[in-house]
Amino acid sequence: MKKLALLATTLAMVSGSALAADLRVKAVKAPPPVAFDPWDIAFGASLASNYVFRGITQSNHKPSVSAYFEPRYNVTKDLQLYVGAAGASISFPNRAAAEIDIYGGIRPTFGMFAFDFGVWGYLYPGGQCFNSAAIPGSGIPGSDASCAASPFGNSDPVTGGLPINGNFAKKNASFYEGFAKVNITLNDQFSVGLNEYYSPNFLNLGAWGNYASITGKWTAPATTFGASGVGMYISGEFGRQWLGTSDSFYGTAIASPLGGGPFPAGIPEPSYNTWNIGIGFTYKVFTLDLRYSDTNLSKGDCNAFTSDHTARFDGSFTPINPGGFGSGWCGATGIAKLSADLTAMTNLK
Repeated sequence: MKKLALLATTLAMVSGSALAADLRVKAVKAPPPVAFDPWDIAFGASLASNYVFRGITQSNHKPSVSAYFEPRYNVTKDLQLYVGAAGASISFPNRAAAEIDIYGGIRPTFGMFAFDFGVWGYLYPGGQCFNSAAIPGSGIPGSDASCAASPFGNSDPVTGGLPINGNFAKKNASFYEGFAKVNITLNDQFSVGLNEYYSPNFLNLGAWGNYASITGKWTAPATTFGASGVGMYISGEFGRQWLGTSDSFYGTAIASPLGGGPFPAGIPEPSYNTWNIGIGFTYKVFTLDLRYSDTNLSKGDCNAFTSDHTARFDGSFTPINPGGFGSGWCGATGIAKLSADLTAMTNLK
């Protein structure tokens, strides 16, 4: 009897081992590999009631249209290389009417951390020079070759600068920045970000520029609007723009009535804080963003920094703004923006 039991046990073990081996063989059979296309293209366009960059209007508080095109190469699912080109309508003091951006970088992702490192170039074609004192050969520091077109360059013969307020503007305002960003996804609803930009010659003022900011975003649950497909978010940013001293092109020859100056070698450009908060609604590839933006720049310092061609005299004297002209380009404003954003792999398959 014991022999029979032992034999039965042995047969069961052998049978069980064979079955287990069978199962193991079936388990290692993998499905066919999924095809991976590393190339993608992102592109889109927008219409905004006002183009605001770091708290300051670039379109003189008027509507602006923009578009971008961005080829991407995904080395892996967590590492992307990209280049891009973008354009927007603007209204600059030097009469430039368009901003053309050329940029590129790398986006590595580590879990909840999405990084972005790159270089961004801002080009402003079609500008004119406004500074009669900067005619080459005049012996005055800060001369600009673009002012040689006429005895006063393109400047007003009375003020020596822009008509009405006498502000100076270079023909070329183009510049570039290096940047580093990280977005941290805390969960399905909350994310925060840190951003850092540096330029050795911000807006070609002759002054270095450094911008740092923190962002936050709350995304509403997908069920908020039922099955309509509409999404919603609330986001905001607080940033600080630090600036160095301009070159002598923007220097002042007179002192401010409030003290300070003159600054013939260049003005100490005003560093400032900026912030914005807004609500957005998404539907398929479309986004409607409604936002409030502001800075702590005074009207006088805003005029000195921007060379606003629409600035009017209102007694806004500051140490770097001895003329008393004030600009509304840096104050509180609302922005409505409708945009469409697509990627080839997602939207054009």
